[in-house]
Amino acid sequence: MLVSSLLSLALAGSVQALNILLNNDDGFASGNLREVYRLLNAAGHNAWIVAPATKQSGMGGKSDFSGEGNLTAPSQYDLIPKGAPSIGSDPQDSHIWYYNGTPASCTFVALDYVLPRFADFKVPDLVLTGPNFGTNLGPFVWTLSGTGGAAYAATHRSIPAIALSGSNPEVPYFDVKNGSDPATLVAKMAVKVVDQVIKSSPKGGPVLPLGYGLNVNIPELKANGTEPEIVRTRMTGNAHVNEAVWDPKKGIFTWANIKPYAAGVNACTHGDCSLPGETYVVENGGVSVSVYTVDYDAPSGEYTSSIMERLKPLTKAG
Repeated sequence: MLVSSLLSLALAGSVQALNILLNNDDGFASGNLREVYRLLNAAGHNAWIVAPATKQSGMGGKSDFSGEGNLTAPSQYDLIPKGAPSIGSDPQDSHIWYYNGTPASCTFVALDYVLPRFADFKVPDLVLTGPNFGTNLGPFVWTLSGTGGAAYAATHRSIPAIALSGSNPEVPYFDVKNGSDPATLVAKMAVKVVDQVIKSSPKGGPVLPLGYGLNVNIPELKANGTEPEIVRTRMTGNAHVNEAVWDPKKGIFTWANIKPYAAGVNACTHGDCSLPGETYVVENGGVSVSVYTVDYDAPSGEYTSSIMERLKPLTKAG
């Protein structure tokens, strides 16, 4: 059974205890976020949360810092009142912090303010973002997903990061009542992947190589279901990309996925093109694990050579 097998994992603990920073784009009171936080601490890690005071989905890597010293409205679920400082700790747990900014800015505020001043470590061994409510599949995550943007911000700062996303509905942490709650199931699966990354890392070395991170997506899980297969994937391949859809009755735009698949987002120009796309894997019930790097420029190959050849008249000396 999924619950029992994952529960044994959570109770077993990890080989090495780490200092771990958690962030997300769903807000600091997210059930998914708090469940991962709880499980990591139970496994012996030193986990801290610095996450948005309110829901900040769809912000991508936007680093937007509040221009107000105080909250102009209550925080998520009214846990922090209007007028409170724009940054502070949860009244119930001094290791959980909120900030009135975007997910990427929360990563920076954590690294440059919260952890150096209030934690017993300055630089985390690992940054985890999410698990998001809803999947973040395909390369679009770098421009649209706050979960992806917050992880990417950490990788930029030379800190290993893992972006986590689930397929469960949104729930506040105080409504998670038992181990069969979808938020708990997603958290346990996320911790399973994280635990393997930690256990397999070189002793005394970084959790992931410099400039590398992971994007993990988890399908819908059922308490009485079997544990899904975990598959190594790539971000491109059957990936969706959005289009703007006009609603003449409401006078507004919404979004939809372009059909058929857009060719540009699915062009394989780097890495192992034989890996299955994460979108396909998750839509068919598997857990996808994709490796990303922050160095995605200057591709090599025939097309690059052709483009550079066309630029020769501008770049030749003399």
